[in-house]
Amino acid sequence: MILQPSHKRIVIKIGSALLVDPQTGLREKWLKRLCADIAALHDAGTEVLVVSSGAIAMGRTVLGLSSDRLKLEESQAAAAAGQIALAHHWNKALDTNAITTGQILLTLEDTETRRRFLNARATINALLKLRAVPVINENDTVATTEIRYGDNDRLAARVATMVGADLLILLSDVDGLYSAPPARDPGAKHIPFVETITNEIEAMAGSAASNLSRGGMRTKLDAAKIATLAGTSMVIADGRNEGSLSALYGPDAKFTLFNPAPNPASAWKSWIAGQLEPQGKMMIDAGAERALRSGKSLLPAGIKSLSGQFSRGDTVALILDGTDREVGRGLSAYDADELKRIAGRRSEDIEQILGYGPRAAAIHRDDLVLN
Repeated sequence: MILQPSHKRIVIKIGSALLVDPQTGLREKWLKRLCADIAALHDAGTEVLVVSSGAIAMGRTVLGLSSDRLKLEESQAAAAAGQIALAHHWNKALDTNAITTGQILLTLEDTETRRRFLNARATINALLKLRAVPVINENDTVATTEIRYGDNDRLAARVATMVGADLLILLSDVDGLYSAPPARDPGAKHIPFVETITNEIEAMAGSAASNLSRGGMRTKLDAAKIATLAGTSMVIADGRNEGSLSALYGPDAKFTLFNPAPNPASAWKSWIAGQLEPQGKMMIDAGAERALRSGKSLLPAGIKSLSGQFSRGDTVALILDGTDREVGRGLSAYDADELKRIAGRRSEDIEQILGYGPRAAAIHRDDLVLN
């Protein structure tokens, strides 16, 4: 399978293990070739964004830290030292190809809070309009949740949906999705194309293959769900060899391509669906799920129980009661404390319970995205 050079805006995610050797530090020749490949796309008129892991891995070598698990403050220190070195090398390698670099550091709130999401998008779009290549990473020096949370795959997917990218490329130390983790099953078969992410596809995911790469195949599938729902194609490819980006467009390319949804969600619903950290959960009954799939809003009567402390307007996950299956996500019209009082109750009872008239629904259908 050959990747067609028809995409106008591409996000490329680089894994830590590709960029940083734990013994020698930055893989300079690899980065130089990658930036030459990026320049070729850039010169052809493609807008390119890079989501670069590697700050903590780079900081380990800069500060001489061991390869053992780091304490939180050591991770933050490594990120602080490594990010400066990483930015310098990206700037130098892209400048050699006459490309200006803009660095953007994001925390979870920058993608999950709507106002900050829009501000970040405006900054990125301004850089692209000025023909710069944004180099994006988590702000690991202050965002303790991300250091524990630990992967840039889903961040890259959020960036791709944020800017309306045509294609997201995850360059990693694996060449795609297999029917089973190949390290454990020598007979596992490579999956070159995924039309839809089904439960069977999700069951194929394994864990991280490297102690430098904090994500794994499961986070890559999570990224694929976020990206494809918004209409962005996604590729998982092996980036370990020099020239691995340009090789995707050659006759011997090997990767897994995830097809975008045939009816992409609106920008508003893509933002809701892509929320990485729902503030709570609503357990709903089977009747409520049927109503939702017929296009109706979620009423309090269909809610069996709640978990988490969320406020009106926060994102919550909808779980089918008695299972761990996520039905969808939406923005709550009530605070958690209010919903606990009216869950399972009919609309006509709610005014008496709360002391004021009921809102139209617990989650309005316009603020709801189903899986």
